Amino acid sequence: MTRRQPDPALERGFIVAVLAQGIDSESELAELRELARTALVEPIDELVQHRPRPETRTYLGKGKLEELKRSYKESGAEVLLVDDELEPAQQRSLENALQARVVDRTQLILDIFAQHARSAEGKLQVEVAQLEYNLPRMRGMWQHLERLGGGMGSLGAGVGTRGPGESQLETDRRIARRRITLLRRRLKDLSKQREVRRKERQRTESPTVALAGYTNVGKSTLLNALTDADVSVNNRLFETLDPTTRSFEHDGRRYLVTDTVGFIRRLPTELVQGFAATLEETLVADLVLLVVDASAPDERLDEQEAAVRSVLHDIGADDIPLEVVVNKIDTVDALRRRRLANRFPEAIQISALKGKGVEGLRARLAERFADRFEAVHLFLPYEDGGKLAELYALGAPIEEREDQADGVYVRARLPRRELRRFARYLVAEARSEPARRAR
Repeated sequence: MTRRQPDPALERGFIVAVLAQGIDSESELAELRELARTALVEPIDELVQHRPRPETRTYLGKGKLEELKRSYKESGAEVLLVDDELEPAQQRSLENALQARVVDRTQLILDIFAQHARSAEGKLQVEVAQLEYNLPRMRGMWQHLERLGGGMGSLGAGVGTRGPGESQLETDRRIARRRITLLRRRLKDLSKQREVRRKERQRTESPTVALAGYTNVGKSTLLNALTDADVSVNNRLFETLDPTTRSFEHDGRRYLVTDTVGFIRRLPTELVQGFAATLEETLVADLVLLVVDASAPDERLDEQEAAVRSVLHDIGADDIPLEVVVNKIDTVDALRRRRLANRFPEAIQISALKGKGVEGLRARLAERFADRFEAVHLFLPYEDGGKLAELYALGAPIEEREDQADGVYVRARLPRRELRRFARYLVAEARSEPARRAR
């Protein structure tokens, strides 16, 4: 690969990866390059070794490691980026060999999440994930003692190299575990608060739609287009970390739309677990809209769709009804649109940025949830005025209201499970006509 001239404003990064035979490194490493730039690192050089699996202790084979040492030094890089989650021993071996910082894929993603977390809950989730990732990798200020002990032949970690470092390590690990416990308790409290808000939303019977998709496919732009919101839509990976819920109305009915964190291939386990509280917003949705990028090549579409479905499976959301929405349709030609229509025959094609097809998507959602509400005619006497307030609190679409002499006539679409509560106020449409004519 040709060495690139780095942007002086960015840190210089050198990418290394172990890939199976036959895998194209250019396309395979495209995502890591994008992750690096999101973390303000400019990839300036790469080295790939093709082998069935990484070397257990050194990640690269012996000869390739020597090549890396020479290339890394010549490149002038400041950090080594590895397209894998390294074992602690592998990371230490690479650091010792290069005398440089080594950041693996998981650590890179965690760093990006730390940059982008905005809410208190998001920051707590990031800290928990970072602590759990770092716990087995702690070595800190006593690392020089380990190196000294390692060079003492049969004595191993000999006199003067045992107690202090080990006790400090255990102390730090104990502090980290205690911190994780504290943070999990805080997250649990925040989760309870969110559960209260969620139950309030469910009580209104407003259908809830969760947007899911690969990071940077335009989910936040779609949320803004559907709901006239102003969620950040910067062109960066993981721009949205915290769940954002907004609403829109269509034909008098209210719908809730939640934007979730963007998915990627091989989303680290720490993040799937650490962001369970965020991703659980998907679990309570009535429908998942899987947003895909029309401009992505077919092979990448396959990878992205598989990545999203994998995470949905991991969090237990793969049994929720799912519909595909093809976004960024304004970036492709007519032939590509036809091919996408063949690939996703039931999907609506839209451009969230240009607003094209968004109204059709609203209508599709309304049609999907049409049977949730029952069309009713109610007459609410003034002495039972509280019932009218209850009706509005439900978020039931009020299609007509007429104040009459002894009460209020309402034509509405009532959530089916609330029919019993308003049964005594139900009237046939014809019964309301004389009073309306008299008026």
